[in-house]
Amino acid sequence: MSEQVTLTQFIIEQQRGLPDASGTFTLLLNNIVTACKQISHRVNRGALIDVLGSAGSENVQGEVQKKLDIITHEIMVKALDWGGHLGGMASEEISDPIKIPQQYPKGKYLVLFDPLDGSSNIDINLTVGTIFSVLRCREGVEAETEDFLRKGSEQVCAGFVLYGPSTMLVLTTGSGVNGFTLDQDIGEFILTHCNMKIPEESNEFAINMSNQRFWEPPIQQYIEECVAGEDGVREKNFNMRWVASLVADVYRILNRGGIFLYPYDLRDPSKPGKLRLMYEANPMAFIIEQAGGLCSTGRESILEVKPTSIHQRVPLILGSKIEVERIIGYYREHDNVAGT
Repeated sequence: MSEQVTLTQFIIEQQRGLPDASGTFTLLLNNIVTACKQISHRVNRGALIDVLGSAGSENVQGEVQKKLDIITHEIMVKALDWGGHLGGMASEEISDPIKIPQQYPKGKYLVLFDPLDGSSNIDINLTVGTIFSVLRCREGVEAETEDFLRKGSEQVCAGFVLYGPSTMLVLTTGSGVNGFTLDQDIGEFILTHCNMKIPEESNEFAINMSNQRFWEPPIQQYIEECVAGEDGVREKNFNMRWVASLVADVYRILNRGGIFLYPYDLRDPSKPGKLRLMYEANPMAFIIEQAGGLCSTGRESILEVKPTSIHQRVPLILGSKIEVERIIGYYREHDNVAGT
């Protein structure tokens, strides 16, 4: 058997090539990983430790919280607030940024996280996950909301952890995408998927078809072409996949290509989208584009969207580059005709 590379070893070896690296980022990432190991344990135990079901409350998004939404949020905060690496945190589950307790030093990074993506699936034993994003901040200063409102292109790290048949971490620090599998026997993430690349073309798409009547014409056109299969202009058959768990859909695309769409729709024109820019779209866009894919709202690169609030929502289209470019072209044609 070839020598196994742990996540810690992988990160340290990467940092050796950076002359100004202090090791602070490695320690921060280790704390994130520790939290995700704890979350993995609770997700795997499920009903055995009474963590399934509704918590009887709503989060800042107005969504019903599961017990595990609250538990995983608390795990992330407790794992990260003491280390001295952060100037602040932000969680999808609460309205305001999380302050670092006064007794701890303030560091040069910010972390934003969705502690349990896809939690609506937890009670039926489908894949869920944790998504996180890391930004730089002013060292030694307590971060304010404005410090978090940075474009996705300014991320220094993004990742997600899948809690499925195996627990996997997918990570980028801006030099490609790598996947690590948790070896439960030794409690370490091991490099198992090196330099992940998304195929440019694919015959799979993921979208919630129940919303079809509300889509804008560019999305209607694209999906109609996919459904028409080899009898349509694409001249090939497509398969539809939809897990309703962003981490699961993105992981599938990283492995075999395809496209994921949660577009803007016309049900409520005042709402710009479903998914959160800071906790979901930005980290996933960083990962997807580092793996050779593309990520867009349809009209703008996700990584170039200037945030206006930490809970901002956006349309999200990501996946194989050629497929996303096709949809961007449809939006461009539609808007040119409409004069917008």
